[in-house]
Amino acid sequence: MKKFIHDFEVTCNHSISDNYFALYLKCPVSLPEILPGQFAEVLVSNSATTYLRRPFSIYDVDSGKNEISLLIKKVGNGTIALSKLQIGETLNLIYPLGNSFSLPEGKKALLIGGGVGIAPMLLLAKHLHSKGYKPDVLIGGRSSQDIVEREKYEPYGKVYITTDDGSAGEKGMVTQHSLFSGKIKEYSAIYACGPESMMKAIARLADNYQIPCEISLENTMACGIGACLCCVVETVDGNKTTCIEGPVFNTRKLKW
Repeated sequence: MKKFIHDFEVTCNHSISDNYFALYLKCPVSLPEILPGQFAEVLVSNSATTYLRRPFSIYDVDSGKNEISLLIKKVGNGTIALSKLQIGETLNLIYPLGNSFSLPEGKKALLIGGGVGIAPMLLLAKHLHSKGYKPDVLIGGRSSQDIVEREKYEPYGKVYITTDDGSAGEKGMVTQHSLFSGKIKEYSAIYACGPESMMKAIARLADNYQIPCEISLENTMACGIGACLCCVVETVDGNKTTCIEGPVFNTRKLKW
């Protein structure tokens, strides 16, 4: 799939909470096809201490406005700098990078996002819904402050919430949600993104129920084109670069 590098115009920098924000970016040319699970490498030019590009899942695509959006959590100098961008400023992106999620064999699918790991699930939910599938979305976080923009997922499927402290939805980790004790057998596929420990636990549960599971890895990806090799992951088929062969992997292929 062809890659592009463009200067996008910031059309909106939406502060969602103290820790989360969404950037809306307009492309200077017609957007290419962007698939759920793909990401962009962002040049953070307004931070003197951020030397490498930062990878972010593509949160949403609006072809009518020729815009994409990125859901970002403030965790360091680079993301804090991005949170300060103003409307009209530009942001250089290499995109669309990586592979994408595959379609499930059956009609029901469960999409799971932990914290900012929910970002690639919006585009996936829209994609599945447009093709006649019935996705459910499970969003997990440490507290209600980590449950962001749930309303964006609701047009495409039922949304479930879980938080570690019980401040929103069911109390506990996503793998402790009641879905996994009852409804889970209805799903023909599980998709997940979030902390590695969460994805490993989901992979074990999916394997127990013999449900195909794909996850989007959040490895460090400095270049996005397979040159720096800092994102290599060990699989049953040998070492793979997360930025080229991933970030989406079938969990049965990973040597975790």
